[in-house]
Amino acid sequence: MNINKQDVRIFFRYVLPSIFSFALSGIYSIVDGYFIGNRLGDAGLSAVTIVYPIVAFIQAVGTGLGMGGAIYFSIERARGQDKEANRLIAIANWLMLGFSVLLTTLVLFYNAPMLKLLGASGNMLPLAQEYIIIISFGTGLQIFGTGLVPFIRNLGGSSFAMISMVSGFATNIVFDYLFVWVWEQGMTGAALATVLGQGLTMLFALAYLFRKGRFTMKIHLDQVLPATSSVVRVGLAPFGLAMSPNISLMIINRFSASYGGESAIAVYACIAYMISINLADFTGHR
Repeated sequence: MNINKQDVRIFFRYVLPSIFSFALSGIYSIVDGYFIGNRLGDAGLSAVTIVYPIVAFIQAVGTGLGMGGAIYFSIERARGQDKEANRLIAIANWLMLGFSVLLTTLVLFYNAPMLKLLGASGNMLPLAQEYIIIISFGTGLQIFGTGLVPFIRNLGGSSFAMISMVSGFATNIVFDYLFVWVWEQGMTGAALATVLGQGLTMLFALAYLFRKGRFTMKIHLDQVLPATSSVVRVGLAPFGLAMSPNISLMIINRFSASYGGESAIAVYACIAYMISINLADFTGHR
């Protein structure tokens, strides 16, 4: 099979920014863990690690809905069906909005049983609750921040998508430093930093789509069910791919909490952070 240089350039132009972007998505939790761990010790670091599967679930929902919509968007656009392509953007936006409201409500009202199921107890529980409550208020920012990026990539904006994620990541670092170390806001500060970082990524994504004239919420009622079915059916795979590494994290956290307590969870957190970067790099090849 003959592969010309232009094909290679196009391949790496899309793949390299994607790898870097997915690697950054895995580092968000590391940043919070670093600042919290140095300020609050094992209890804070273990609380962030216990909470992370909930945060990952929220982001995985955004990834699944965004990629499900973006794939069908690209198919319809390649067929020259521009109205159909916009319909996929609209239904993805409505689904992201609906899941934002649903997940915000669930986390706000049921965070205590969720965290206990994940292994939080003792000093970890109130710290984890403090963190996840702030995160829940920013659920929409996280879902749209991760869900709109696939549309940017499929519109030829891989580099812009990377820049938007880098900007959000840098914002997270700056605010983590200010909120956690300078202003000593603890778990609340770390959660705010994460939410603000994801919010900036969402604003970049919205700006790109508006500039391209591709952001829309318009869809006829009779098109809602078939479009929803298409997006959800395709989105299940990227959702599962994004969420699957956290299943082992939840299991290990539970055993660590039972046999080693806060210190054991904190130790494994450092290992899990390194693993998450490698997995994110491989995921970026999608």
